[in-house]
Amino acid sequence: MNKSVVLAPQPGSLVPATRPAAAHAPADRVDPGLLLAFLRRRWPLILGVLLLCLAAGLVITARQTPTYLSTAEVTLDAKVEPIAPLSEDDRLAAQGSLGETYIDTQVEVMTSSHNVAGVVDRLGLARDRRFMQEGVNAAGARDAAIAYVEDGVTAFRSGATYTISVAFESEDPAEAARIANAFAEQYTLGTLADKETGDGKALKEVGARMEAARIQASADAATLSRYRLAHNLPTTTDRSLTEQEISAYNQQVTEARAQAAEDTARLATARQQLGMGSAGDDVGEALGSGVVASLRQQQAGYAAEIASLSSKYGPRHPDLLRARSQLDAVTGQIRDEIGRVISNLSAKAAVSQKRLDSLTGSLNVSQGALRRDNVAMVDLQDIDQRAQASKSLYDNYLSRYKELAARIGIRQPEARVLHPALPSETPARTNFLLNMVLSGALGLGHGINCAITAEMMFSGLTSGEDVERRLGVHYLCSVPELTSVLSRKERGGVAGDPVEAVIDHPRSAFAEAFRNLRASIAFAVENPRIIAITSALPSEGKTTVALCLARSMASGSDRILLIDCDVRRRGVSRWIGGTREVGLLEVLRGEVQLEDALVTDTRTGLSVLPLSSSAQEDHALLTGTGMDTLLALAAQSFDAVIMDTAPVLPMADARLLLCKADASIIAARWRRTPEAAVRSLLRMLPAGYVGLAGMILTRVDVRKQAAFGVDENAFYKAYKDYYA
Repeated sequence: MNKSVVLAPQPGSLVPATRPAAAHAPADRVDPGLLLAFLRRRWPLILGVLLLCLAAGLVITARQTPTYLSTAEVTLDAKVEPIAPLSEDDRLAAQGSLGETYIDTQVEVMTSSHNVAGVVDRLGLARDRRFMQEGVNAAGARDAAIAYVEDGVTAFRSGATYTISVAFESEDPAEAARIANAFAEQYTLGTLADKETGDGKALKEVGARMEAARIQASADAATLSRYRLAHNLPTTTDRSLTEQEISAYNQQVTEARAQAAEDTARLATARQQLGMGSAGDDVGEALGSGVVASLRQQQAGYAAEIASLSSKYGPRHPDLLRARSQLDAVTGQIRDEIGRVISNLSAKAAVSQKRLDSLTGSLNVSQGALRRDNVAMVDLQDIDQRAQASKSLYDNYLSRYKELAARIGIRQPEARVLHPALPSETPARTNFLLNMVLSGALGLGHGINCAITAEMMFSGLTSGEDVERRLGVHYLCSVPELTSVLSRKERGGVAGDPVEAVIDHPRSAFAEAFRNLRASIAFAVENPRIIAITSALPSEGKTTVALCLARSMASGSDRILLIDCDVRRRGVSRWIGGTREVGLLEVLRGEVQLEDALVTDTRTGLSVLPLSSSAQEDHALLTGTGMDTLLALAAQSFDAVIMDTAPVLPMADARLLLCKADASIIAARWRRTPEAAVRSLLRMLPAGYVGLAGMILTRVDVRKQAAFGVDENAFYKAYKDYYA
């Protein structure tokens, strides 16, 4: 038996190490069953927190002092008839334009800090004994009174009307009515007085600013006039005098330039014709001259007369000579006249050129003056803009001053008291029902939060699915809590002994659990002869499981040996009772034979190898070769050997004992053993040397198991009658 036997087969060979995970519902699907299961297992915590909050609410309600609520109603005038032209706000009010935003704003104004301070001052609350305490000055008392009033006042709009309700809650009904009415009066009359005072101050301030603006506007206008005169810029049009002169000069220069060009052209043409041998008869000005035309008529008459006389007389005839003399005289006159015309053209061209030169010089002088004026116009525009701004500011102040002057003394209240507040004869409200509802809602919310927190912090194991999914260990079965499967009558009115219940109630679910465990071990490990029961921590129920499993197997006529290997707790030995002189350690030392140390269970024939009461702890014996020899001998003499070992985490010898077993079973208490403890146990087991058959959950409350997930015990109600 020294060789190590790996009893956990390879996955798929006989029994898989972990069972295939069941198909899960889609992640986006909410399973109502999980929610109901959560509520079923956490309802005591939720109910406890709920009852605690209800009790707290009941205590608070009982200690509350009754208060009284008084309400005054103020209505806003939908249309204010102005006596004189007022401001834009008054014009809007005159048109009846009280919008939703305006009304909501007035609700806030009703309980504003300014209004609260006005009510405190109106009623003189700062002099009340409640606020004039020892060591508190007047300012501190006023602040305390303001805080008291702010805490008790509320304002709200009545439906979709123009009515605003202001309420005050106090322990004194008369005080509640008095303060509520003071708020209504402060909003209607006090606001009107504040506005009248504000109008007076505004009128005085605007008047002073208007006078300053008038003086400034006059000074800026005088500066503008002086600047215009100093720079010769007086004008009543958009253009300066220089600009007007330049415009006229430009027109005259254009005309003079055209005239000079025309005269020069005529003179040049006439001279050109004369230079080409012309007698001047074809000169344009000569053709248009009346003198030349008259002389040409005379010339033509003398030519005709000469022609007539030449036909009658000889060349020396006196009449013919006279006629020729007269013709020559007329021709000379024509030539002289044409010379005078050409001279006149020359003089006219010279005059036109001089006029053009004069106008051009005047234009150049005006353009120079314009350049100087343009430089001066830059400053003129700045001075003019300042003057216009001063005048505009003065006009605005004057208009505002007239509006304020017309407003003084004629303001009308924009609201009036519709219903004054009256002292209430009954408390404002009975807070019992409201407080209980609020406490219940608060308790339910806190209870659910506490339950969720407890669920998130829970690290125990609840079902076989938890064991296989979270730990990767094969799940064998669960051992129910005796009280959850046997009635009080069946237990004899007491809690009952689980070890005796296996024999006393063989048809019970408790006894069936150990038969189920035996079958699960047989399926997990082929022909297991040596079975070790262990746990991660003490008080997990491993000794009870070992005793019950051994007695259950022994009651079926099997030869079963139960060995107490827990040298610290000695649970099996204590169950036997009495004082034992010899036991396991004495057998391992060779002091006695195995048969001499055995104790037989009279009810089942179970053989038990206990620990002697006087034996000292000797862990080396448990893990040495002597233990191997003992187990080999016991395996030949008995059908199965069950070892109740110590917990693995506190005792090192437990791991070595597990290596000697064909099938090792880990017991974990239902919803008590931390998952981390079992993980630590699994990490401490030597890989490949421990035949781990699987894990069981002990002390399972089958009545509550359905609330923690689907397991074999979740359907206990459906088949519990099968054990009857």
